[in-house]
Amino acid sequence: MSETLLSVRNLSVVFAGEDGPRTLIDDLSFDLGKGEILGLVGESGSGKSLTCRSLVRLMPSPNLTIASGSVMLDGRDLTKAPDSDIRAVRGRDIGMIFQNPTSHLDPLMRIGDQIAEGIRIHRGVDGKAARAAALDILAQVGFPHPARQYNGYPHEFSGGMRQRAMIGVALSCDPRILIADEPTTALDVTIQAQILRLLMDLRESRGLSVILITHDLGIVAQTCDRIAVLRQGRLLEIGDKRDVLGRPQHPYTRNLIASHPSMPERQAAFVPAREPAIPKARPLVEIDDLHVRFPVTGRSLFSGGPREFSAVKGVSLQVMPGETVGIVGESGSGKSTLARALLGLTPISEGHVAFDGADIVTERAKALRKLRREAAMVFQDPYNALNPRLTIGAMLAEVLAVQESVPKERIPARIGELLDLVGLEREFAGRKPLSMSGGQCQRAGIARALAVNPKLIVADECVAALDVTIQAQIVDLFRDLKQRLNLTLLFIAHDLAIVRNLCERVVVMYHGEIVEEGPTDKVFAAPREAYTQALIGAIPDIDPDRPLLSPRGGDDFVEETSGLVTGEA
Repeated sequence: MSETLLSVRNLSVVFAGEDGPRTLIDDLSFDLGKGEILGLVGESGSGKSLTCRSLVRLMPSPNLTIASGSVMLDGRDLTKAPDSDIRAVRGRDIGMIFQNPTSHLDPLMRIGDQIAEGIRIHRGVDGKAARAAALDILAQVGFPHPARQYNGYPHEFSGGMRQRAMIGVALSCDPRILIADEPTTALDVTIQAQILRLLMDLRESRGLSVILITHDLGIVAQTCDRIAVLRQGRLLEIGDKRDVLGRPQHPYTRNLIASHPSMPERQAAFVPAREPAIPKARPLVEIDDLHVRFPVTGRSLFSGGPREFSAVKGVSLQVMPGETVGIVGESGSGKSTLARALLGLTPISEGHVAFDGADIVTERAKALRKLRREAAMVFQDPYNALNPRLTIGAMLAEVLAVQESVPKERIPARIGELLDLVGLEREFAGRKPLSMSGGQCQRAGIARALAVNPKLIVADECVAALDVTIQAQIVDLFRDLKQRLNLTLLFIAHDLAIVRNLCERVVVMYHGEIVEEGPTDKVFAAPREAYTQALIGAIPDIDPDRPLLSPRGGDDFVEETSGLVTGEA
């Protein structure tokens, strides 16, 4: 390791609750070298984010306190420094970027002004000099038109560009250490690759030291120098990434590695056995030349009348009974709109959608009746998808009562059967979502979908917010349910590694159109389209010697995807 810049020794953080004190960070010690990228990995609740917030005493609750230990920077112990000194350290010495830029950027301030504000405060320069420096930072973090995009507001940019703006805000104070807290979790694989490449470039150009928090070992394998593995607030092991990934010492680390979807053994375990096609079988889902358009608000004086945005453009697709089809593409490619149109939740502008022979356009009432009873959806956010006021049992009972598929006196028994199907103990019937983990909530959401005895389940980014080990469990659950219940599964995702492991067939969407389709193994082995090649090339691999690829030619791709959401690029 290079010369030590930050030294953490025996750090412990305690939460003072009603039931007494509880240790959340337990005797943690590690060093960060100059110019080093250190990856902190572990599942949700392992203490990664709390550890990094403790470094700058930015606690998320007043009930949290640093009970013992030291954080040494330039000979100063930050745990004992006065509040005025810590405020100066935040930003100037240690900058932070967060997982959700929308929550941490001021929606009422222009992007450029938010960057210039930090420059004025920490560098003591006037407005004109701050603007010039902010424009330079916008260029450094990949904004192709800094002068024009300086005046954009956060909501006018894509998720990837908002994350670039947040990195720009952190860099405005010219810190020596950058803490990146899950900066790519909600981003598409190509945008994720851009952000990771940007962090690596900034390390080279600025000499930054970076602490990268993530639950994805593929990311740390391709970007970090060393890896620290945390669980329940304790450091299980730390070392060079090749040592940790190639010769893990702790069983938990070995489990994390084995759960990563890029691992060959999981690929072999996940490859579905294809059953012989039945030539005369009728498709369960038939989509023919589907168009979905939405009106564009905010007309300009010279727009020449109302405008429309085409979210889905002439899509045709068939899904056979019992098939598992993955739909992949970046945000805005039309994946979710296609699914919602299929389920009758979004109006169809042109074309036809039929479910089990009933056309949603020409036989809408009949088709919707079939859909409500024979199709179900599993959503991305397991917490927001469940009613926080209802217990899991009450939620399932409500669905069963509405469906009238189970006699009233048998509803409690059916609730137990549904919980058994998704691998939850029956005592979860009496629990509410807030008392459950993300993986448990997602299992409850799947149980709710199964309550209608569906022929079709549409899973819309249902593992995107989950840790890699929980992702693997949910994917295994879908595979088991498909075989036991003969389900047809439409699996929407931007994580191609999971789609490769779960789905028999893959459909690639781009700007509302299907650009490639075929058996998963063939598409991944020999993609025809450049866009598909870019998506596959951007998948983080757990091999530390595999370079992080620049998606779609690097700068050309950034140029294409970095425009304002409501305006031209």
